Amino acid sequence: MSQQNLTSLTEFILMGVTRQPELQIPLFGVFLVIYTMTVVGNLGMIILTQVDSRLHTPMYFFIKHLAFIDLGNSTVICPKMLVNFVVDQNTISYYACATQLAFFLMFIISEFFILSAMAYDRCSAICNPLLYNVIMSQRRCHVLVGIPYLYSSFQALMFTVKIFTLTFCSSNVINHFYCDDLPLLLLLCSNAREIQLLIILFSAFNLLSSLLVVLVSYILILIAIFRMHSAEGRKKAFSTCGSHLTVVVVFYGSLLFMYTQPKSTHSFDTDKMASVFYTLVIPMLNPLIYSFRNKEVKNAFHRVFKNQRKLCI
Repeated sequence: MSQQNLTSLTEFILMGVTRQPELQIPLFGVFLVIYTMTVVGNLGMIILTQVDSRLHTPMYFFIKHLAFIDLGNSTVICPKMLVNFVVDQNTISYYACATQLAFFLMFIISEFFILSAMAYDRCSAICNPLLYNVIMSQRRCHVLVGIPYLYSSFQALMFTVKIFTLTFCSSNVINHFYCDDLPLLLLLCSNAREIQLLIILFSAFNLLSSLLVVLVSYILILIAIFRMHSAEGRKKAFSTCGSHLTVVVVFYGSLLFMYTQPKSTHSFDTDKMASVFYTLVIPMLNPLIYSFRNKEVKNAFHRVFKNQRKLCI
C-alpha cells in the first residue's frame, strides 16, 4: 500500500509479538492467563481499598489509582492483541489505532508520576510520622493524583493529534503488537523530526523527573531509618516501603533496559519484549506484590470475605 494519504488510509496491520504461526495459539493462552490475572488482581485491589474502611489511607488511595492505571493500560492493549492471535490478518482501524495510542500514552505517563507520588507518601510517613496526616491531607492526595492525570492526558492528546494529522504514505504495517508512537513515526512521509524530538524530550523528562523524586525520597527514607535507634522501628519502616520499592525496581528497570541499549544491539524485537513486560506483565505483578507482601491487604481481604459470608448466611 504505497503513496496513500491520510484520507484513504483506513486501517493498519499489526505485526504482533511473533511472526511464527506455531506460537500463536500457545501465546494466546499465556496472554489470556496474564490478562485474566491482571483484571482480577487490579479490580480486586480497587474494590478492596474502596469497601474496607481501614484501607482509607493515603497509601492505599495511591495503590487504588495505580491499580486503575495498570488495569487501563493492560485493557487498552491486551484484548485486541488476543483477538489478533486467532485471526488471519492482524488489522486495526485508523481511529481505533489513534484511540489506542492516546489511552496507552495517558496510562503509561500517569504511572510514572503516581509511583513518584507514592514514594513521596512513604517518605512523609517515615521521615515525618507525627505530621504525616497533616502533610498527606485528602486535598494534597487528590492534587498528587489529579496533576498526573491532567498532564498525561495533555501529552497523550498532543502526540496523538500531531501524529495522526500528518501523512502516512510508505506502508500501513506497524512493526509492533499495538499502536505505539515510534513505530508509527516510521510510516510517516511528512517530516517527523519535530515530533520525534518532542517525544524524546518528553520521554526523558517523564522518566528522569519521576525517577529523581523516587531516588530523593528513598535517600531521605534511608537517612531516617539509619537514625532510628530501635531495630523494630527500622524493620517496620523497611516493611512499609518494601512493596513500593519492588514495584519501582521492576517498572523502571524494564524501561531503563529499553532506553539504555546500545544502538548496535537495539532492535524492535527487543523493544517488543520490553513492551510486553511493562504493559502486560507488570500490571499483573503489581497487585500480587501489594497483596503477598502486605499484611493489611491480606487482613482486609479476610474481613471482606467474612462479611460477605455472613451476609449470604
